[in-house]
Amino acid sequence: MTSDGGSGLIPIVGPDAVTPAWMTQALRSAGVDARVSAVAGRKIGTGQVGESVRFTLSYASAPADAPTTVVGKFPSPDPDSRAVGVGLGNYIREVRFYLDLAAGAGVTTPKCLFADVDPATSDFVLLMEDLAPAAPGDQLRGVSVAEAELVLEEAAKLHASHWGDRSLDHLPWVSDSAAAPKGVDGDGVRDLWSGFLDRYGERVTPRCRMIGKAISDGYEVFKNGRDGPRCMIHSDFRPDNMMFGTPDGGYPVAVVDWQSYGLGCCMADVSYFMAGALSAQERRVHEERLLRGYHGNLVRLGVKDYGFERLWRDYGRYSFALFNMAFIASMIVGRTPRGDDMFFTMLEGGADMVMDHGALDILADERAGR
Repeated sequence: MTSDGGSGLIPIVGPDAVTPAWMTQALRSAGVDARVSAVAGRKIGTGQVGESVRFTLSYASAPADAPTTVVGKFPSPDPDSRAVGVGLGNYIREVRFYLDLAAGAGVTTPKCLFADVDPATSDFVLLMEDLAPAAPGDQLRGVSVAEAELVLEEAAKLHASHWGDRSLDHLPWVSDSAAAPKGVDGDGVRDLWSGFLDRYGERVTPRCRMIGKAISDGYEVFKNGRDGPRCMIHSDFRPDNMMFGTPDGGYPVAVVDWQSYGLGCCMADVSYFMAGALSAQERRVHEERLLRGYHGNLVRLGVKDYGFERLWRDYGRYSFALFNMAFIASMIVGRTPRGDDMFFTMLEGGADMVMDHGALDILADERAGR
């Protein structure tokens, strides 16, 4: 893939076309006065909509602080996953985040060295700081309670950064902004749930079947029924999209994969994360303390119109967030064995959360207008 449809003089290329000359141009655009003599790439990560590659660099000449490795992100090589990334605007959205919003988003993210996207084709390239020796999170393994506390500190920074900020509403690449399409509708969700049941059959437990029927039947109310403050949310806020510091170094936690961010309730991120990142037992023991810490950080960062009682109810309401993502995403991206295991881990974690917080009753009340 090579595209001349971007915004600058550096072409948009695929990972196989990243040459020393191209990398030299990209680094110089970020202020690194170096001349690259060799590039070696190796695929990393488990993303299903994008492809990430770590490039090891050799130099003919370079300043002492020139990076020895960088990470590039590109469209998925899987045709189905790529079609999702194009159709949902994910590729354009992520590039625009790094170009336009990352600096003011508060949250720790990798430094962007070069980014461009062709708006006509969604071909893109995103070249970033390599966060190693930080280690990627793993949805199947989850996180420790101490790591969850660090993650919620980052969540508060992100959510406070654009709390009630209506200036984002005119940006068409921000999901659920006034200028953006609303995405999947109720009929679409019902079709996806039906297809999920057909595909996975008896692997879907009776409890999950009950929850899936309730949320697919009531999706329009769940999606549109809440009236309250909105902020910028990540929308896929889970361990696989985070990098955690190790004894060897790295940021305490950094958030990656900005393909799905939008405007919404902050608890859409927090409930989603808590349901899938901690075991149900750990979550039940620690969630109120963790949420009070998160709320305190919101207040410290200037949020004044969101009391803890309202936050707690929204936390229960958005218990459906992880469950929804599990079955919806599983049906629209390329299928892999790890993907299936991950989606079912998410589905069951989401189901635990729904049952623990009475989310079925909250949804029933909203559908009845109570």
